Amino acid sequence: MREYDEYALAEMADHEIAEETQFNVLKTKFPKPVKRYRVWWENFNLSIEEAYFWTLEQVRNRCAMPYVVKTEDVFSAAENSAFFGVSQQRIGLQQDKVSQFLATIGKMIKEIFQLVRELRIIDERMEYYKESYNAIDPRKATAAEITLKGVYIDMVEQGAKNPASVYGMARELQFATLPDLFFSTEPRNSQEVNAVVDGLLFNDMVKRVLKRKLYGYLKWKEHTYDELKNRRSFTLKYLNQHWEIIRMYMNWVRPYLRHVKRLTMDEERMKTPDLISAFEGSMVEIEFLAYQLPVGLSTEAYLSNKQAWQSAGGRQNKQMYACILAHFLFRTRPGMSYQQEGYNRGPIHVGKMQLDIRSYVWTKEQIDNYIKLKDDEDLELMETISGSVKAAMEALGDELIRYLNEAKGNVEKKMSSHDNHTDHGSSFLDPITAPFRGFADLINSFRGGHGSHGAHGHGGGHDSGDEAHISEKEKKIAADRVKWCAFEVYKNFKREHKMLHWN
Repeated sequence: MREYDEYALAEMADHEIAEETQFNVLKTKFPKPVKRYRVWWENFNLSIEEAYFWTLEQVRNRCAMPYVVKTEDVFSAAENSAFFGVSQQRIGLQQDKVSQFLATIGKMIKEIFQLVRELRIIDERMEYYKESYNAIDPRKATAAEITLKGVYIDMVEQGAKNPASVYGMARELQFATLPDLFFSTEPRNSQEVNAVVDGLLFNDMVKRVLKRKLYGYLKWKEHTYDELKNRRSFTLKYLNQHWEIIRMYMNWVRPYLRHVKRLTMDEERMKTPDLISAFEGSMVEIEFLAYQLPVGLSTEAYLSNKQAWQSAGGRQNKQMYACILAHFLFRTRPGMSYQQEGYNRGPIHVGKMQLDIRSYVWTKEQIDNYIKLKDDEDLELMETISGSVKAAMEALGDELIRYLNEAKGNVEKKMSSHDNHTDHGSSFLDPITAPFRGFADLINSFRGGHGSHGAHGHGGGHDSGDEAHISEKEKKIAADRVKWCAFEVYKNFKREHKMLHWN
């Protein structure tokens, strides 16, 4: 399940409302831009690769935007087209790898339950040993010692069924006082057995039997305590190894899941009337986000005289970025082109293109949140795996985190609250729980103001008057810059491709 409501997010964000078709004003899936330009271009000799890479290089070089992120890359093809069959073969290869990784991850998650259960049993048993050596609280030490002696009689001597046990000798050989003496006599270690027993006022026969039983018990206690400590240390390391392997497999399977997602046809696009199963057609949707921290006044003024530029109020923005969002929608017919021997044949797409150039003024936080929103589908791919691991962690409680911390050498101190304890161990869980949190920022960042200008700088409403003035000035600088950039890309695209344009 997503931790945010997609429809609530759509209502709370300031969406773009534009005339998508003639006389029809509709709400789009994009935030409200500063300015938007649209180009429709239909040509059966159109190469979509040329249009895409021309726009990309224009934004990078002409607009001088060094940061470019691809936010969408979707492909759909008609069922009877040749490209559909090739794509399905590639999906099958990726799905085989995914199924192998998922089977291994599921098996190892199951083993984690057994390891944690084993550690719980070891800790429970070791608690008796630790308390029996407790010199601060003699009453608790006595109770723990009696419990361990009972375990020794029941598990090692097999209780009253064995005639040689403490209870068996009391019943069969008339050592009636032996059980009471065995439980009440408490030498601290095996070396003190003779001194403690010799001080008792009983006959030698009873003392000899009591020495034998106490010495055997104390040796068993010392050796089993060491064995439990070694076993616990090994099990902790084995648990940590299991956990690291699960994380490793999850990192390995993530690219394969992304490949399967990208190779899978977009169902919504395949339902559109633009794709007919009998035709050799396809649809491609591409989007990239480019951004920069703009410079006030002009770059030429800055390069010619930096001091005069600064005195005139010129400065580079610190918070507000100028952003260009280029969205391509292609309806194409893939055609196989001849390639020289040694290279795989690849299709050339020709057909119709719709290019939308949107300009925004965003903070770095808003840029990151928009990228997260676009990556939501990729994150959903991990929900099945992450959900099972998260459910396992919730079932095991804080013990898993505590054991992992201890295995790493970071033994936890007792926390006063459950929340502090959980937060401290979050570093182990970040790759698992990341898909389940972080989307609340998406709502907050696009709420309130305009989609392009509604972002608050760092500090929000607590900014001083000077900082607020600087923030507004940065918004204006970024808005002017991004308007110019969007128009330049739009104008130059039309001019380069022999359309009507402005000089």
